[in-house]
Amino acid sequence: MKTILVTGANGQLGNSIRLLAAGYPQFAFVFTDVDTLDICDAPAVDAFVREKKADYILNCAAYTAVDRAEDDEALCLRINRDAVKNLGEAARAVGARVIHVSTDYVFDGTNHLPYVETDATCPASVYGRTKLAGEEALLAVCPDAVIIRTAWLYSEFGNNFVKTMLRLGGEREQLSVVFDQVGSPTYAGDLAAAILTVLVQAEEGAFVPGIYHFSNEGVCSWYDFAVKIMELGNASCHVLPIESKDYPAKAARPHFSVLNKAKIKATYHISIPHWEASLRRCINTLSK
Repeated sequence: MKTILVTGANGQLGNSIRLLAAGYPQFAFVFTDVDTLDICDAPAVDAFVREKKADYILNCAAYTAVDRAEDDEALCLRINRDAVKNLGEAARAVGARVIHVSTDYVFDGTNHLPYVETDATCPASVYGRTKLAGEEALLAVCPDAVIIRTAWLYSEFGNNFVKTMLRLGGEREQLSVVFDQVGSPTYAGDLAAAILTVLVQAEEGAFVPGIYHFSNEGVCSWYDFAVKIMELGNASCHVLPIESKDYPAKAARPHFSVLNKAKIKATYHISIPHWEASLRRCINTLSK
């Protein structure tokens, strides 16, 4: 039985993998978060990976507070770059494989076509720069890793846009959401299933290292996303479209975050649901 070490297990993606883990009895999952393993502590990471005899490391941990990162670059770098390098070095030492999750923020969002994995990176925020630095640090020490960039992640867990909109929809008669930032919402449950598919195929001898993109199918603005959340959540709150300049934020957001998923679909034979279908699943779960 292969041992799968999952970092950031208390976050959206980590919890989503935990939900699905029982369906993969061929794997022994070890779920960790900062309370059980400080991934910024290189000797601790090395010792933990050796002790657990990890065969795979799924890194779901990250510093994701995009605006706060602008004032906390040192900590952001420790978690998004240095800790990733620690995991890569520990994996290399024992021959383990790494699947690491990255972000659309490695791009500046000025494209007009969906981003492919070979497009030039140009992060416009501290968060984006540190996540790109993490990709580069991992590939330098562990070149046979899989890196999956995703965008607009939400789930039943933690704080995210969907849960915030549902809460505000029950509290307010109207709210304003930007319409000039476009992307593809990603349900963490779908990303978790994709990662587990990569694991299964790896065990079947079909592990193909490299950078991949994953989000749900379809494209919308944050405004469109919010309108659909209100509709599916049966909220009477009226959503108004506004421009990004009317909603100032400390960190720059990509105006275009659409990712091309052709590579991961072809390589790992993954079928990806449309964002509306997955949103409906999530909201139905939250309403139970």
